[in-house]
Amino acid sequence: MTPNDKLFDVIIVGAGHAGCEAANATAKMGFKTLLLTIDFNNIAFMPCNPSLGGPAKANLVREVDALGGLMGRVADLAHLQFRELNTHKGPAVRALRAQMDKRRYQEIMQHFLEKEKLISLRQGEVVSLKRTGEYWRVIMSTGVQYETTAVILATGTFLRGLVHIGLHSFPSGPLGQHPANALSEFFQAEGLCFRRFKTGTPARVRKRSLNFSAMIEQPGDHLPYGFSYWIPWQEREQVSCWLTYTNASTHQIIRDNLDRAALFSGAITGVGPRYCPSIESKLINFPQKERHQVFIEPEARYTDEMYVSGASTSLDEEIQDIFLRTIPGLENVEIVRPGYAIEYDVIPSNLLTPSLALKDWPGVFFAGQINGSSGYEEAAAQGIMAGINAGLYLKGEEPFILRRDEAYIGVLIDDLVTKDTLEPYRIMTSRAEFRLSLRQENANHRLTDYGYKYGLISEEEYELFQAEKNRIQQAFDFLNHHHLSPDTPQAEALFKEKGVTVKKKTAFRELLRRPEISYSDFADPETHGLKQREIEVIENAIKYQGYLEREKKMADKLRKMEMKRIPPDFDYNQVPNLSTEAKEKLTNLRPVTLGQASRISGVSPADISAILIWLSRR
Repeated sequence: MTPNDKLFDVIIVGAGHAGCEAANATAKMGFKTLLLTIDFNNIAFMPCNPSLGGPAKANLVREVDALGGLMGRVADLAHLQFRELNTHKGPAVRALRAQMDKRRYQEIMQHFLEKEKLISLRQGEVVSLKRTGEYWRVIMSTGVQYETTAVILATGTFLRGLVHIGLHSFPSGPLGQHPANALSEFFQAEGLCFRRFKTGTPARVRKRSLNFSAMIEQPGDHLPYGFSYWIPWQEREQVSCWLTYTNASTHQIIRDNLDRAALFSGAITGVGPRYCPSIESKLINFPQKERHQVFIEPEARYTDEMYVSGASTSLDEEIQDIFLRTIPGLENVEIVRPGYAIEYDVIPSNLLTPSLALKDWPGVFFAGQINGSSGYEEAAAQGIMAGINAGLYLKGEEPFILRRDEAYIGVLIDDLVTKDTLEPYRIMTSRAEFRLSLRQENANHRLTDYGYKYGLISEEEYELFQAEKNRIQQAFDFLNHHHLSPDTPQAEALFKEKGVTVKKKTAFRELLRRPEISYSDFADPETHGLKQREIEVIENAIKYQGYLEREKKMADKLRKMEMKRIPPDFDYNQVPNLSTEAKEKLTNLRPVTLGQASRISGVSPADISAILIWLSRR
């Protein structure tokens, strides 16, 4: 019999952003959880850029927070700077972006995890899994064994991690950590065929060696909110970033030494991220560009280490030093850590279900970069979903799957499991058909009921949410039932200040649909106790009502397709008039619903019609 300290409901392998969210979710659902990390000092570590958010990514952070996750809370407590992006564009693409104190972020995340009584944090390397009856036996490199009913693999870029710096390659996890080779070899011996992906990072440099007078300062914005809905917003002392540019000299040095870049020497076989290319790739793919942006970003509040964003590289350390010195402000630069590229194993998307469960491996789930995604935010989103679904698996309940019209998380996971991901996947607003409905400010209105249902949102937090809904409803009632008449002082003030003419008695709600008008033109927000984000919810719902109704009609059609389930044993070869490509891809990916099948590349509307007819006959 396994001793009690070796038996857990859930074991999570990897304590990066996916693993931390998964552990938080399963513990809040009431399950005894073991979170294993290969290095206890690197829980929630940010091995690449020291920032969170940006277009679509900020929506993911807010959605994780709305479900009861940790990333938004920790970011608000650990930020160095917040900025709001795309403020002159529509609300569908506006986004928060925050610079993190990477060290503080780790400390706060670890504190959140350690105060959860059902989470045990332990250091160790997992080398294999073994099925024993109803349990999975998780075997460590030291010979210690744990037993569990559910396992979540959140190994990031550690599986057979291989670092490249110029012509030098060596097994390693991010930033010199120990790679997880044995676990990868175990899965391959079990018949899982991994793909190789590649990502990279720039050099870290010493702050005191930089000349900031030659750069453009990028200060933060003073905002009335951060990412989280649940903790009181407190703006911290802001720390600036700095902008500079590469030039012809930089480019010439890099071009002259491409043979010493691992990416072009043939040493790297993995596929890199399209939307976060190395500086070498930028010069090859965009030869017409005379310069490229380089952002100098602080790694932490009390460190002299700076991140050179935009200059990711796999060149020799010596060449890195030479080309960086051609960039204005970096003439006397001192490199603290060289940039590098890292290759790692990822699991093909056709092996996962929409719940992130591994097909034919009951109780085993995958989350994060091992699933072919890139980015901390994408990892956290998968982590919380894998955690919830592991909990539901233990309860014997149906999995929790978000639709594409409900959340960016739904878009992310649906893309991962239906599209053949041949390069690291990055979430973008252009991937979301319903992006106007999936705005960052209304994530709690879309998802908090789910978080409460599954136990991730506390009673106190849910009461805060209900109070917000009541305030917003009162504001809508106020706008619906109050009118503005011509020839009144308020109408004259609107004309004088904004050029808006009121020709007849008009409801405040109708006037608010005009782009020039804001809620504060009718009432002091404090009248209803409204916060700035809540005002944004109100104004966007009214100003974009027509577009939102159009998206809702599209979503209703999609929902009907999603409700049409395809049996797991469905034989596509029996369907007449189905294209050969569709048969191959549908058999390989095994979509759960007709809607999911329709989004697989190579499956045409005619193929969907043929399947629908065949299903109706069955």
